[in-house]
Amino acid sequence: MRLTKSTDIALRIAMRLAVLDEDAAPTTRQVAESVDVPYTHAAKVVSRLQHLGVVEARRGRGGGLSLTFAGRTGSLGLLLRELEGVGDVVGCEDDPPCPLRAACRLRGALRTAQEAFFATLDPLSIGDLVSSPAGPVLLSLTSRPAD
Repeated sequence: MRLTKSTDIALRIAMRLAVLDEDAAPTTRQVAESVDVPYTHAAKVVSRLQHLGVVEARRGRGGGLSLTFAGRTGSLGLLLRELEGVGDVVGCEDDPPCPLRAACRLRGALRTAQEAFFATLDPLSIGDLVSSPAGPVLLSLTSRPAD
């Protein structure tokens, strides 16, 4: 199983915000640059994280991004389920549908494996992911100079 690019960006942004001081409120652009993702992608992901209650985004002077308590302590498995969705790993019902779908056992086995993947991440949080050695590396990330 491979996470979508959007989920990858969401995790990078959440981890970056998790290591910052509470008074730090970087802009979406600053966070995007520090985790080396395009601003447009980061903006979409931040909007989704805000909708999920993981990130708080304040506009205007003194605004910026911060990780919420729920974002810091909530289940990583639950967050990934929300970001990735829990649809089938394979396209049994795609157009055209798989001719084996009526008798295939692969779909159920893959669904079980997918749930085991998420269940392994259930006890972890973003806060857990940023302990050493990741935390110091995340703190060392800075925005790239403007071109």
